Amino acid sequence: MERLVEIADRLVEVDGVVGVCLGGSRARGTHSPGSDYDLGLYYRPPLDTAALRLLAAELTGGPVEVTEPGGWGPWVDGGGWLTVDGHRVDWIYRDMDRVHHVWRQCRAGRFEIGTQPGHPLGVYSHSYAGEVALGRVLADPGGELRTLRERTRLYPEPLRAALVENARWEAPFVLACARKGAARGDTFYVSGCLFRAVGLLVHALHARAGHWVLNEKDAVRAAGELPGAPADFAGRAHALLSALGTTPKTLAAALDAADKLVAEVCEELAG
Repeated sequence: MERLVEIADRLVEVDGVVGVCLGGSRARGTHSPGSDYDLGLYYRPPLDTAALRLLAAELTGGPVEVTEPGGWGPWVDGGGWLTVDGHRVDWIYRDMDRVHHVWRQCRAGRFEIGTQPGHPLGVYSHSYAGEVALGRVLADPGGELRTLRERTRLYPEPLRAALVENARWEAPFVLACARKGAARGDTFYVSGCLFRAVGLLVHALHARAGHWVLNEKDAVRAAGELPGAPADFAGRAHALLSALGTTPKTLAAALDAADKLVAEVCEELAG
């Protein structure tokens, strides 16, 4: 941790960097020995990426590709993949003003879902607030990150209500649409609908419990451990996608099981 703080202190000396936060499994204490160290670089434009490249080269002992903002897509904003002292250390940009905007949306019960490589369910905008809430601030000269972290630790009631209501109408609707694909033996379409339906349930269960969910990774298991989740939620959700088959009969059977799971979760969400 001391080495990470040292790196963070160097990063906030770069023009544009407002603060640095440790995120991911390392921040939450759920990491394995080989887990990456994810450092969120919270910035305001203009960001001095040339200075970041020089620092990255100094830390790693050689040239490192460090992107411009937006270099990795619209939501995972950019950054660099470094190896420092034998450990993988990822720099991940976050536009500070955009994070504040998302937090205002959360408090108003609004969210966006953005397309992003590596996120098949899409990036839910409120993950920006969740990253701050669950992260560990390493460097924050102006105190802005710590102030926002304290505010985001209380899950907004309007956001909770919006995500729950969204799942209650959209999950059954998605499964009804999937029936048309099942009749044609269209496994591709049905599997996509099932994935979407389960994702909606995962976000709703987390929201109802007041827990932030940041992305799809391990989200089904985590949702199954939350209060109000149906018995064996994770096992049943994974089973929906594990043996779909390619015939109308097998696809319809999977949708029957999905309908039952969705109905149980929606009944709990309505309570």
